[in-house]
Amino acid sequence: MVLVSASNLEKIMKDSPLFSSLSFGINSSERIGLIGRNGGGKSTLLKILAGEVQADEGEVVFNSACTVSYLPQRIEATEGLSVRDYLFRAEHPRIEELKRYHHVVEEGNPDKISDAHHAAQLSGAWDVELTYVSLLTEIRGPEPADALNTLSGGMMKKAAICRTLALASDLLLLDEPTNHLDTDAIIWLEQYLMNNQRASLIITHDRYFLERVCSSIFELSDRTLYTHPGNYSAYLVRREQRMELERSQQARLKSILRSELKWLERGAQARTSKDGGRISRIEKLKDSLKSEEEERRGFASVQAYSGKKVLDITGLSKSFGSESVITDFSHSFLHNERIGLVGPNGSGKSTFLSLIAGEIKCDRGDLDYGAHTRIGYYDQMDRGIDENQTILESLKDTAEEVTVEKGLNVSVSRFLEMFGFPVSQHRQPISTLSGGERRRLHLVSILLSSPNFLILDEPTNDLDIDTIGQLEQFIDSFQGVVLIASHDRSFLDTCADTLFVFSDAASTVGTYTGTYSEWAQQSSDALAKQDSVRTKNTWRQNEKKGLSFKEKKELEAIHDTIENVELTIAALELSFSDPLSDPDTLKERSVQYEQASRQLETLMERWEDLESRDL
Repeated sequence: MVLVSASNLEKIMKDSPLFSSLSFGINSSERIGLIGRNGGGKSTLLKILAGEVQADEGEVVFNSACTVSYLPQRIEATEGLSVRDYLFRAEHPRIEELKRYHHVVEEGNPDKISDAHHAAQLSGAWDVELTYVSLLTEIRGPEPADALNTLSGGMMKKAAICRTLALASDLLLLDEPTNHLDTDAIIWLEQYLMNNQRASLIITHDRYFLERVCSSIFELSDRTLYTHPGNYSAYLVRREQRMELERSQQARLKSILRSELKWLERGAQARTSKDGGRISRIEKLKDSLKSEEEERRGFASVQAYSGKKVLDITGLSKSFGSESVITDFSHSFLHNERIGLVGPNGSGKSTFLSLIAGEIKCDRGDLDYGAHTRIGYYDQMDRGIDENQTILESLKDTAEEVTVEKGLNVSVSRFLEMFGFPVSQHRQPISTLSGGERRRLHLVSILLSSPNFLILDEPTNDLDIDTIGQLEQFIDSFQGVVLIASHDRSFLDTCADTLFVFSDAASTVGTYTGTYSEWAQQSSDALAKQDSVRTKNTWRQNEKKGLSFKEKKELEAIHDTIENVELTIAALELSFSDPLSDPDTLKERSVQYEQASRQLETLMERWEDLESRDL
């Protein structure tokens, strides 16, 4: 069944088409990966389908029964908004039914309560909140009572993903769902999407994710949408075939143009008034040829000379309050080491990188840098970027020219072109750039300083696949140390041959010699066992005296959760005695009643446990 059809979509940005004449359809159960260069219109296309933005031309037609959930790339967190309340901020028919039901319950009118309950029952709204809390637990997300704006980027993304999935829509529009997630959460999301036969259109740069999840690929390139059935591997084969055909066509056009230009060079005496059409044809041939200058060139290795010593770390330790993040870490970095940092969100990877970059101070230990070691720190914040400046202005104080290889210097303007910023963009304000273009500009600013010790914190976030590939090429040729914290498994496999392994259960850092895939394969069984033990023992910590800070927050919030479940049980009990209730849904309501009753029993046990230890 076709859920949505788009016909001849066009969107104008900055007085020129971002894309035009886009036509496609999305069928039920179809999982589509949407890829393309930063700034090419991927997020805009998703916003058009989500109703957030209007197309300038064309139309989008949805099946009348189709419901849609949209996960934006950026999560807006209002101060004081809890994770639970964030669910009810979603604009969705099932949420509206829940809001209506809670409103009439407050009014206390039995007739309205019955009607609202019946409407919520028909829409499936009763399942939303229970599913939301369940998904948060599965993905190891935040607690429902946590304030959204106080969460880390990874935890905030988990809350947003769980909200999107809990709505149980027919079509999911997901904009960079894997950004900021740890590897375990990414794998969980992969499994969820594959096991639940909902249609989805997904913008992601995660090539492993595209390979495992997607049944087809949409490529948005040069204002045109190319559709490729099959997963990412099949897409690469088809794309190469298409590009080979384009290269053949370009070669033929160049041959024709050379012939036509020779005729044009003969001078005016060889022409007549009938030649106007031929001259016009020459101009069209010129326009149809892709300029070689427009082709993005690969990254060249740029780094300063480094001496014999790079960096020796001895006994490095760091705590925040009573929480120890890194304990007694030692390592001597060697020339050209490629080290990846792996571990869940909150395990200390970014803190570790900030310590080495000198952004924060260690509590104990020594960092002994070589005399010629020059750090280039590519963090997640894009700090120091003035949105009022143009692209070229933002780099004018960094360097006037760059050494791209021995004996060859290029201007900053040319260096920008090498990183995918054509001359036509150099005077463009930074405020008009897409998120991926801003990240790429930040990367350029770091590399302009010619570091020989490169620190990359989640470097692939918001970058397109082509740029990631070029960054991989750069790292391959880079004559210096590279230290990478990333949840992009393909990127780590390509760029790192040694891993620093962080754990959320301990502050020690392990070392593994080998690729990410080798480490994941060897540790998967052990991790599965740890997960099983952790799950079974989550609520069996009675031997502790007193409550942890997190448990105290849980105790404060558990009363509201119990009250909400009790309201759900009361509504279901009311429906059992309501003669107007649909008898066909009796079995489903009975299952919901049993689930809610079990949840209430578990919550009461947990509440009693917390109360008994609240000293």
